[in-house]
Amino acid sequence: MITLEKVRQRAEADAKTYGYFLHPDPDFLKDLLEGLKKNEERYGYPSCPCRVASGKLEFDRDILCPCDYRDPDVLEYGCCYCALYVRKDLYEGKTPILPIPERRPPQKQARAYAEAPELAVARPSEKVEVAIAKETGLVKKKLWYCRQCGYTVFREDPPYVCPICKAKREMFAEINIGALVQG
Repeated sequence: MITLEKVRQRAEADAKTYGYFLHPDPDFLKDLLEGLKKNEERYGYPSCPCRVASGKLEFDRDILCPCDYRDPDVLEYGCCYCALYVRKDLYEGKTPILPIPERRPPQKQARAYAEAPELAVARPSEKVEVAIAKETGLVKKKLWYCRQCGYTVFREDPPYVCPICKAKREMFAEINIGALVQG
């Protein structure tokens, strides 16, 4: 059984590792942690509490908390999309915590709405609905490696930041699997 304390400990450990803090408002933080707990119980993995998940891990890898968008968001805005993770100046109240724009691509949002419409709190925008109409539903995974440290990952897109050496997305290169199999 997943406990709220376990979810909190995991988030605190991750925040400490990367020099972040958890949201300073205890009630808001509790709501976010309860959302993470509920998503982990529902799907079997901790998807972001601030986004609609599809319930299919292959579609939701980019929003496993901490999501792929956290580090770029904290770097640019001082907090992640849901404000679970914040910079020190925001934690200390020196800078206000403000809403930030969604960084997750519309086609990935569209998959979540297409796969789990009953979980959508609001109807998707027209732009997202168009993306749903075009979406095939198939994820085309690729093998990516970090040219700086060699970390490899098999997924649709490379991560924004390498989880090992913190190299940016541009340092990832695709490995042509077909050439490996034929060779």
